[in-house]
Amino acid sequence: MKRRLWLVAILVALLWATPARADNSFIVRSTLSLQALRTACNPLLVAPICTVVSGLGDPLGQLFVITSPLDLNGLLNLVGNPLGIVDAEVNQLLNLVNLTNLVPSSIPSALLQDRNSTPYPVGSTTQTAWNSYVNQPAASIVGVQNAQKTFNVTGTGIVVADIDTGVDPNHPVLQPVLVPGDGYDFTRNQSGGSELNDLPPTFPTPTPCSAATCPAPAQVNQSSVAVLDQSSVAVLDGNSQYAAFGHGTMVMGIIHLVAPTAKLMPLKAFHSDGTASLSDILRAIYYGVQNSANVINMSFDMKTSSVELQKALDYANQQGVICAASAGNDGQGPPLLVYPAALQSDVMGIASTSDQDTRSSFSNYGSAIVWVAAPGESIVTTYPFATYAAGWGTSFSAPFVSGGAALLHNLQGAIGESGTATAVANAAPLDPNLGLNHGRLDLVMTLGSLGGTPDYSVSGSPPSGTINAGQQATFMVTAAPAHGFDQMVNWTCTGAPAAATCTVSPSSLTLDGSNPATATVTLTTKARGMVTPLVLPRQGPPMAPWWALAVLVAWLAVLMASGNLGRTSRWRPALAAAAGVLAVSLCTYACGGYGNGNPPPGSATLSSVGVNPATVTGGSSSTGTVTLSGPASGYGVTVNLSSSAPAATVPASVTVAAGATSANFTATTSAVTASTPVTITASYGGTMKTASLTVNPPTGTPAGTYTLTITGTSGNLSHSTMVQVTVN
Repeated sequence: MKRRLWLVAILVALLWATPARADNSFIVRSTLSLQALRTACNPLLVAPICTVVSGLGDPLGQLFVITSPLDLNGLLNLVGNPLGIVDAEVNQLLNLVNLTNLVPSSIPSALLQDRNSTPYPVGSTTQTAWNSYVNQPAASIVGVQNAQKTFNVTGTGIVVADIDTGVDPNHPVLQPVLVPGDGYDFTRNQSGGSELNDLPPTFPTPTPCSAATCPAPAQVNQSSVAVLDQSSVAVLDGNSQYAAFGHGTMVMGIIHLVAPTAKLMPLKAFHSDGTASLSDILRAIYYGVQNSANVINMSFDMKTSSVELQKALDYANQQGVICAASAGNDGQGPPLLVYPAALQSDVMGIASTSDQDTRSSFSNYGSAIVWVAAPGESIVTTYPFATYAAGWGTSFSAPFVSGGAALLHNLQGAIGESGTATAVANAAPLDPNLGLNHGRLDLVMTLGSLGGTPDYSVSGSPPSGTINAGQQATFMVTAAPAHGFDQMVNWTCTGAPAAATCTVSPSSLTLDGSNPATATVTLTTKARGMVTPLVLPRQGPPMAPWWALAVLVAWLAVLMASGNLGRTSRWRPALAAAAGVLAVSLCTYACGGYGNGNPPPGSATLSSVGVNPATVTGGSSSTGTVTLSGPASGYGVTVNLSSSAPAATVPASVTVAAGATSANFTATTSAVTASTPVTITASYGGTMKTASLTVNPPTGTPAGTYTLTITGTSGNLSHSTMVQVTVN
């Protein structure tokens, strides 16, 4: 007993001896009840160990925020664990405001200029808002209106909570869709999530302005450009106390743009300077889940992990609540991790893209923290005081996905985080080097995926056609979307014959998710040139008329030798011999004599052979010429000819007339499919000469039946169709 008293005395002395210091804030999970924990924090006879600030709303009632002069290790190592701590962590301080100024130094002059009132449907009623808000490029890029019309969904009956700086509850665009009570303010522990409470009572409330009274946008903090009167700008601009003022109203406006009939629940956990404690974030998550939120948007990030943040989001996931968070604005990739985006089993992390589908320079990236991307530059949205602002940052990318989750809930009431993430992954594919994981959000493909995988089919009509060379054949190619596919399809055409082109117009088209789109395929052929009719080649030189006389003389010689002519026997032998000599001489002359490859001594020799033209189209002819070294003898000269390939044929020989030095012949060609070289050879008296002739295919489109393949490609998808065309 005495020993215990001594221990207590020592403990009291140590606690009283602890120097005074500022209390630290912790998030603890304890086995004790709220009242029991308060008692344990204030033991008898010793200084208080801790102060219980509040419970954080977890379903087991075990999570609390406390303050203590001890550090985390001292708290966890208390003798006997009097606080019943299961786990504990430092109550982190978060900050919405990035030190980098995200707004470009030169604000686009056209931004926020279109202030015409534009009606847009909100359920069975119609609201009006600035046209630059309703019909801004970002909405078109992700397919907001196409998705709403195609699937007839606007978020009716769905509650989307936003953990942020609150909302302007009087904004005419947002006021009709706020939940009863306007959410909750965790920074003040009171109902209503109005961020106007952060303004001083003397703040000059601006009045809505027109193009005349607000001639140019004014930058009022590091993440927005708002159209305000100058008195309000003077209070907000450059004042760190209001660095994040309006952030929640801006995020809410984007959710409303995507899901105009969804109920919005502002959960104010951030102050107007952009700071928030992790404990208020946890309270907001538990509050949202327990107050019927279907979706929670978290346009913030922190660099340090939290066990209790994961547990809170696990709880949201188990209750079927869908969560999306911004990936952060550090412009960094792996190994960077930010939370809650990195908790991918519970949250979809959203990066930022430009209107040209490039990664925003400020956006973090990498598949560890990014599920998909969405536009996050020059996003026009609502701003306090019934006006509008333009925002830059992943904060304004995440609500596009949160609004899309509300639309998904309309189509499939039981959908949760996993199913939503799978649907959202049906996104517009981007360059994988951008580090944006599944690509850029496409709401039509996302919603369409619930009925199957977004895709498209390709067909051609008519299936075949016939034309003459020199004419055009046209076909229609159709791309039909399935399950909401609304991406660009690029066309190519292959299989065109020689001397023909195949084009598709337009070369690309963008599907709208529901209606087929067509393009025209044109095959343009080229007429073939006139082809000289083929003639049969002459197989030998023409024979002189002397051959008939030679035959006659030879016949007479035979008769005389046989005695049938009645001459005396004394003359018959001489006459027969003379007739024979004459017949041989006539035959020699008629058949070419010495000129037929056997020149007499001292006669002309073969000098050359050539063709003109040296290149012809198959089916036409070329003129060949053989040339001797001198005039041909009195009997003429016969030069033998040959060809190396059947693509060109020549006569067996050509005769150079007596006294002439050259003679022409015809080289006749046939049709070829490829350029064909042919060697023409001339020979005479043991001398050979050659000439080269090239036979080319026709210059026009060859006759035949051809198959055209038309392919439509979109990202990793590719589909083809085929048509046939016969060319005569």
